Amino acid sequence: MKKLVVLSGAGMSQESGIRTFRDSDGLWEEYDVMEVASPQGWAKNPELVMRFYNERRKQLLETKPNPGHFGLAELEEIFDVQIITQNIDNLHERAGSSKVLHLHGELTKARSTVDETLIYDIDGWELKFGDRCEKGSQLRPHIVWFGEAVPAIEEAMLMVQKADVFVVVGTSLNVYPAAGLINYVRRGVPIFLIDPKPVDVFADVTVICEKAGKGVAILREKLEKLL
Repeated sequence: MKKLVVLSGAGMSQESGIRTFRDSDGLWEEYDVMEVASPQGWAKNPELVMRFYNERRKQLLETKPNPGHFGLAELEEIFDVQIITQNIDNLHERAGSSKVLHLHGELTKARSTVDETLIYDIDGWELKFGDRCEKGSQLRPHIVWFGEAVPAIEEAMLMVQKADVFVVVGTSLNVYPAAGLINYVRRGVPIFLIDPKPVDVFADVTVICEKAGKGVAILREKLEKLL
């Protein structure tokens, strides 16, 4: 079975109602990203950071996967599908995708502030002050903040190098290091990009100018012709 590697970004979940930072009505309109998504912000005002992610988590519990998520999960019928996502939500998993690598962390998890290997599932939507790891330190959101390393990027690179087909959906390839993953695709491997807005891409990329839901349906039609 051929290996299909998908890089998904914020546009993937936007159809489910998940607000992005970068859109005109996005979260950057309400928050300074460095105040809520950086180690400095956490040190300066942990209450604001905790409240911000609790709000995001509460919203996620009220959100459902969209046809794009389900469409990628259904591709497991004909491909060995590996999702690499920049998103911190769990909508890929809830739609049925069995192999999902989160580059930027997971909203539904918390981790120790003294040992980053200690990661815990959050029960419900609220992470509180006083919630501590087994070493006694306060738990923080399990999110890769600006200025922090992306631990999963090397694993993602290896996945992309093994891809027989590479798909980018819901990201304009402006966020690094994730955007650099396209450089690890082997020569001759088909590349598809799904985005409703014009995107500057290499000449050998097939662009599907649609939102995720409709775009993934079109993608499947094109992929079935490659089998």
